[in-house]
Amino acid sequence: MNNAHNLSRIDSKFLMSAPNLKQCPAPEKTEVAFAGRSNAGKSSVLNQVTGNKSLAKVSKTPGRTQMINFFEANIGGLLVDLPGYGYAKSSKSAQIQWQKAVNEYLSFRESLQGLILVMDIRHPDQDYDREILNWADESGLDVHILLNKSDKLGNNKKLDTLGKTRLKYSAYKNTSIQTFSALKGKGREELINKIAGWLKRH
Repeated sequence: MNNAHNLSRIDSKFLMSAPNLKQCPAPEKTEVAFAGRSNAGKSSVLNQVTGNKSLAKVSKTPGRTQMINFFEANIGGLLVDLPGYGYAKSSKSAQIQWQKAVNEYLSFRESLQGLILVMDIRHPDQDYDREILNWADESGLDVHILLNKSDKLGNNKKLDTLGKTRLKYSAYKNTSIQTFSALKGKGREELINKIAGWLKRH
């Protein structure tokens, strides 16, 4: 098996989709989940990590991930793409349904080892991001915050936002943070090492 520090990607294949916790696969394998607002680039992050541009559906219309999607990683464990939240153009009932599915998964999924929380670096720290962080902190779940779309900012602005966000979240015990560009792949090695470390927990 590859050493985590030598991985250039985490090869994965689609396993299944589930509309709610009851229909998820049996919690027998370690899982790392990806959460974030619908327009934060979550699916693009997943595709960058796996080196497969068509693994997770990327749409010009945010909010297309409406199911909990499971991908089997070749190093063991599962990557889980959670429905995005906060997209205004979806119906209110659909938003409530997705949020319920995400909340149930995060609250009761025994095999969940860590959460990648994807934020748009230009609009970090949204209300629901903080809700997830508060919940994870109380639950003792590890969270790795990804300030995605860092290619949209100059280097000084990027580092400034990273510093301010780190300061804002410094009270959260199990939280790490980095900048990332799903478009350019910048920060990919750091993210892959984080995910691989979680997946190899038993």
